[in-house]
Amino acid sequence: MPTQNLVETHNLTKQYGKVCCVNALNMKVPPGSIYGFLGPNGAGKSTTLKMILGLVRPTKGNITLFDTPVNEQNRMKLLAQTGSLIESPSYYGHLTGEENLRIIQTLKGCSEKDIDEVLKIVRLSEARGKLVNHYSLGMKQRLGLAAALLGFPRLLILDEPTNGLDPAGIQEMRELICSLPQAYGMTILLSSHLLSEIDQMADHVGIIRKGVLVYQDTLESLHAHSKEQIALRVNHTAIALDLLRQNGIEAVLENGYLLLPMIDDAYVAHLCRLLIAQNISLYRIEKREKSLEDIFLSLTGKENSL
Repeated sequence: MPTQNLVETHNLTKQYGKVCCVNALNMKVPPGSIYGFLGPNGAGKSTTLKMILGLVRPTKGNITLFDTPVNEQNRMKLLAQTGSLIESPSYYGHLTGEENLRIIQTLKGCSEKDIDEVLKIVRLSEARGKLVNHYSLGMKQRLGLAAALLGFPRLLILDEPTNGLDPAGIQEMRELICSLPQAYGMTILLSSHLLSEIDQMADHVGIIRKGVLVYQDTLESLHAHSKEQIALRVNHTAIALDLLRQNGIEAVLENGYLLLPMIDDAYVAHLCRLLIAQNISLYRIEKREKSLEDIFLSLTGKENSL
């Protein structure tokens, strides 16, 4: 029966001795999506991606790629439709960028024309004849992406693709990744511990904590966990809190601020006049909304630091 997902894992588990790195993971990556796999360092992201790619053998559970359960007989055939960049890119520093890609093109058995195309995509055409040892870190990362793109796979798996890049390099890599689904029909599964990167690239997201998938849905649904609020800072918080509640406002006191549900500007002005009439001084009025980081921490526990 079709799964309607390009990648699915079913109770995928990896245990090293008594340590369970990935625990009964059920991931679902829709076709044509950019799926952001988000979690703190050490949460099990890389181990999961390596199991999908056949680089690590699962302790239990199974994986489905392209509507086909992966087994020893079909694994190589399915992975031929997959490109990947796991951790840092590998390369021969004494060879040029083009020569590095030609080796991988030969191993993959794809067309020589792909080399020109992928170099153009990652904007390395002018540096194709340059020794990779003389590439910047960003150029090496883009060369790794070019290698993963050879053969134009249906699925592209990227592990921390912006790791170690400067702000300009991060933006360039982000733009490249975001362009691929529409331009080439690819599905992208990428991991990151950078919340802002997932927020700007992904349309679906899975959040992993200590090997357990604690959230999986669209990014839009994740943001729906955020509630806009009005925050007031006043001089007599207890009196102001009682006054607001008497007027039907479900306000709460938190860290010295009165937090009110989102209301329109006219009603905010009305409440301000009400408080001032009772000799309560208004020091600050703010509109607040949970950031992606706030939502992440609420899902994974505030004791976890990114």
